[in-house]
Amino acid sequence: MRYLALAAIVPAVVLLGGSGSAAEIPSMRVTTASSKIYAYKPNAGGVTYNPKLAPAGATLSVLSVSTPQGSTVLLSVQSLLPKRQYGAHVHVKPCGPAPADSGPHFQNKKDPVQPSVDPAYANPRNEVWLDFTTDRFGNAVAVARVKWGFGDRDASSIVIHETHTHTDPGHAGTAGARLACLSVDF
Repeated sequence: MRYLALAAIVPAVVLLGGSGSAAEIPSMRVTTASSKIYAYKPNAGGVTYNPKLAPAGATLSVLSVSTPQGSTVLLSVQSLLPKRQYGAHVHVKPCGPAPADSGPHFQNKKDPVQPSVDPAYANPRNEVWLDFTTDRFGNAVAVARVKWGFGDRDASSIVIHETHTHTDPGHAGTAGARLACLSVDF
């Protein structure tokens, strides 16, 4: 039933010029991206780095609305492993052949120490965290809202991680191995 909400939003995005692209209204940016994930190929939208935990053919979809006052990012996944916890975050670079190619998490206020594991920077107010647990079919929806916009800064993908995101000092923002990636032009 909750997947109907995404189906209701998508037509509005298409009217705004969506359909896998970005639409701009003064001070608002609406972005959509959707792809099945497979082993890396140049110019692929979605990539799996671990087919055992992020099976080839699973679908990742994103809808993002960003203004200078705030952003909402909706992630929908289909056909991942059933009843499993995953982490997901916005990253600064697009997907590439290696899991690390997507770079670090996008942060509104960038931690001067990288990789960032300081809870003052690695937290859901300064990053986009989209942790989710799949249903019995491997489907899930996650939504994150932050009080800042992406603007013209580098935010270029969503990475699916092995576990929900940790919050403890020294591990804040970590979520295990990078399993899959979807390039998104935030």
